[in-house]
Amino acid sequence: MAKKAETPNMVEQFAEFKELKNIDKTTMINVLEESFRNVLAKMFGTDENLDVILNPDKGDVQIFQNLTVVPDGEVTNPKLEISLSDARDDDDPEAEVGDEHTKEIFFEKFGRRAILTLRQTLQSKILDLQKEAIYNKFKDLEGELVSGEVYQTWSKETLLLDDDKNELLLPKSQSIPGDFFRKGETVRAVIDNVDNKNNNPKITVSRTSEAFLRRLFELEVPEIHDGLINIRAVARIPGERAKIAVESYDDRIDPVGACVGVKGSRIHGIVHELRNENIDVISYTANPQLFIQRALSPAKISSIRIDETEKKAEVFLRPEEVSLAIGKNGLNIKLASMLTGFTIDVYRDTEETFEEDIYLDEFKDEIDGWVIDALKNIGCITAKNVLNAPREMLIEKADLEESTVDNVIEILKAEFEE
Repeated sequence: MAKKAETPNMVEQFAEFKELKNIDKTTMINVLEESFRNVLAKMFGTDENLDVILNPDKGDVQIFQNLTVVPDGEVTNPKLEISLSDARDDDDPEAEVGDEHTKEIFFEKFGRRAILTLRQTLQSKILDLQKEAIYNKFKDLEGELVSGEVYQTWSKETLLLDDDKNELLLPKSQSIPGDFFRKGETVRAVIDNVDNKNNNPKITVSRTSEAFLRRLFELEVPEIHDGLINIRAVARIPGERAKIAVESYDDRIDPVGACVGVKGSRIHGIVHELRNENIDVISYTANPQLFIQRALSPAKISSIRIDETEKKAEVFLRPEEVSLAIGKNGLNIKLASMLTGFTIDVYRDTEETFEEDIYLDEFKDEIDGWVIDALKNIGCITAKNVLNAPREMLIEKADLEESTVDNVIEILKAEFEE
C-alpha cells in the first residue's frame, strides 16, 4: 500500500509546481521526464535503456527498464542485462537469449532519498525554466510601458513588483528629478534594459527615457495609438522640458491639437506624470529649415542658413527673440538641437537689418496666401530671405511655377526700390 501511495504524492507535488510557476502542461511533462531521467541516470549509470511514461492528469508515473536477455550465469551488468530464467519468471515465459525484456521499475522502492533528489532536481529545473521565461518575456517588452507597486526604496534604486510579483528595478539615475515614492504606490515606467547574467534576470525600468514620453502619449492620445498620428522625434531633459514632433496621416486631423487636447486635457495628465515637465508639441516637417524654425518655438526667427552635410544651422533673430530661442539655462536651443539633429548656432541681427527687411505676411494684399506659406515652408520668412535665395531653389523647393516666383520677386524688389 505504501508503494502505491508514494507515487500520487509525487505527482501532487508536481501539480503544485505547475500551479505556482504557471508552466504549461507540455513543458511540465518535459521537465518531469528530464528530471526523472537525470536522477535515474545517476542511479543506473545511463538512461538510454529506460522509458519514462508520464500522465500528470491521472497521476501516473511509470518507468520501464529495457534489458537484454543473456544465458543464466552470464549476467555481467544487471542494469543492462537479465538472465533467461529471471526473464521467464518475470511474466515473460517465452523469452529467449538475445531478446529485449521490459521490466517495470517502481521509483518509490529506492526510498525517500531518491524521491528527495528527484524533487530537488525538479525544483532546480523549474527555477531555471522560470528565469528563462521571465527573461524572454521582458526582453521582448523593452521600450514598453509597465506598472509596478513600490516594494522598497533605497538610496540608489527603487524595487517595484508587477502584478505577477516580478521584480523591476528603477535606478535613481532613471528617475525623474522630484520623484518620491511611498511603499505600496503604483509607479509607471518603461522597460529600459533586460539582462540575464549568470541566469539571473535583471529588469531595469526608466522614467527618464524618450520612450517613456512616447508611451504616455500613446496612452493618452487615441489617434497615436490607432496610428493616425505618428511621433517622429522626441527630445527630453527629464523634469525640466521636452519637445515632441508629430505628424498626421489624415489631413482632417490637427496632430498638435489632438495631442494637446481641448484646453490641454490630454497633455495635462502627461505633464503631471512627468513632475510638471513642460512639453512643447510641434508639427513635424521634412523641410529642415522649417523644422528648426518650429523647434525653436516660441522664438520667431528671421532667417536660417543650413549645412545639411555637416548637420549645422545658423539662425538669425531679432535681438528680443534671442533669449527666447536660447531659453532658460539654454534648454530651448538644446532641445531643438536634440529634436532636429542639427547643431544650432544663434546670431543676433542688427536693428538696421530689420529696418530694411519686411515679413512676407505684410504682402498678403499682393501675394496669394498659399504662395507665402510655400515660401515660409522652406525657411523664407522675410522679403530679404526670398530676394537673397537663388531663383532655381525657390522654384524647386517651394514647388512654385516660374512665373509665380518671378512675380513674387518683382513685387518684393519694387517694395525696396520705393
